[in-house]
Amino acid sequence: VVSLRPGMLKDRNEVMRKLIDIQYMRNDINFERGTFRVRGDILEIFPAASSENTIRVEFFGDEIERIVEVNYLTGEVIGYRHHVSIFPASHFATTDEKVARAIQTIEEELEERLKVLKDQEKLVEAQRLEQRTRYDLEMLSEMGFCQGIENYSRHLSNRPAGSRPFTLIDYFPEDFLIIIDESHVSLPQIRGMYEGDKSRKTNLVDYGFRLPSALDNRPLKFTEFESMVNQIMYVSATPGPYEAAHSQNTVEQIIRPTGLLDPVISVRPTDNQIDDLVNEIRKATDRNERVLVTTLTKRMAEDLTKYFKEIGIKVNYLHSDVLTIERTKIIRDLRLGIYDVIVGINLLREGLDLPEVSLVAILDADKEGFLRSETSLIQTTGRAARNIEGKVIMYGDRITNSMAKAISETDRRREIQAQYNEDHNITPTSIIKGIRGTIEATKVAEGEEDYSDKFSHDEIESMIIGLEGAMLIAAEELNFEKAAELRDKIREMKKMLK
Repeated sequence: VVSLRPGMLKDRNEVMRKLIDIQYMRNDINFERGTFRVRGDILEIFPAASSENTIRVEFFGDEIERIVEVNYLTGEVIGYRHHVSIFPASHFATTDEKVARAIQTIEEELEERLKVLKDQEKLVEAQRLEQRTRYDLEMLSEMGFCQGIENYSRHLSNRPAGSRPFTLIDYFPEDFLIIIDESHVSLPQIRGMYEGDKSRKTNLVDYGFRLPSALDNRPLKFTEFESMVNQIMYVSATPGPYEAAHSQNTVEQIIRPTGLLDPVISVRPTDNQIDDLVNEIRKATDRNERVLVTTLTKRMAEDLTKYFKEIGIKVNYLHSDVLTIERTKIIRDLRLGIYDVIVGINLLREGLDLPEVSLVAILDADKEGFLRSETSLIQTTGRAARNIEGKVIMYGDRITNSMAKAISETDRRREIQAQYNEDHNITPTSIIKGIRGTIEATKVAEGEEDYSDKFSHDEIESMIIGLEGAMLIAAEELNFEKAAELRDKIREMKKMLK
């Protein structure tokens, strides 16, 4: 960390050298985060942690005369600082002693690996590896940093070969608690991260692009993750076999505060299924309700959407080719009534909370597989559990084991919920969930209205987050005028919080 105060005796060049040591780069033209520039006795630093404010250090000889925080775009003086701490521009910053030790061990590994490759008569791979590694070593020696430095993390942290990497979990206190949401999805992802990383890097090592130590810059193996767990809670509507086998206590949260029951599931034949579905959609839209339809392929989702549009249904499709920000907009538009139907594949499952949806239609429900497994069917069914009129239609010519289990589990939950409502005189009501946040964020970006008296502190903060996302998107699209306009709106709203 570079610590600076007015009045300190510091040579300007000495400060510049320290900035370079913590991975800052001098760039007098393209001034951006992680860089600094020099103009006479003025040193300007763009901290890596800052988005728009820079630090201007003014020298008088070898003494720091003044430190000013400035907006780098407008030049506006934000304030005068009595002390600033400049943290490293990169996570990969370490001492000169550790770098020197790492260079030595990298050279040793390089010689061993070159011998192996030459013995296997892989001369091209050997030359490639030596050329790349020698360049990286020279950069480490001169600059203390090189591109792809993370691949040498084992040497820099002085770990033995094959040892697990350090992770955020190492910094947690001894009594920490892990909560894994949607564990039926998250746990397989944790289990698969190591193998996926290893598969990719093995090719890099085999063809001379990286040293074998690059394999030690990796995610945790699942067994390593398990060994670091102190207390853990799995949260899922459809827990898998691992959770069941390792859980000491299972708690079912079946009762909803609103008294809502899980949706009724019916199975209908595939003959004339589209005509039948259109009829059900018409009934739902007449009640000002929404519909989700799931298919097995992108092509079918797009073709079905096209057909629905031709017969006058307000519809859009949602699949992995749709950009994330666009997905959010489509779902919001469904709630607003711009669309009555969304056709999707695998995205209409976990995490969607849409009270307006009263019907979920599952096409080809009898085609066993990942998209029509027991877990997938239960998760998809749950999207209709936020509305009192919620129901699910599975189209299939037979009832598969997955369908039978999903129907049985849903019926079991309905029975418990209905009995609880009867015992406690609860009348089920649909969830009421406002959508004002997204709409009002758009109004703030477009209008001049003052919202300080209309919304709470938390609501204004939520709007600011939405505007910041829109600003970043505008900047990525090179629409800088719009980005600047949104930036000014964000400043105005931040003033309301003070």
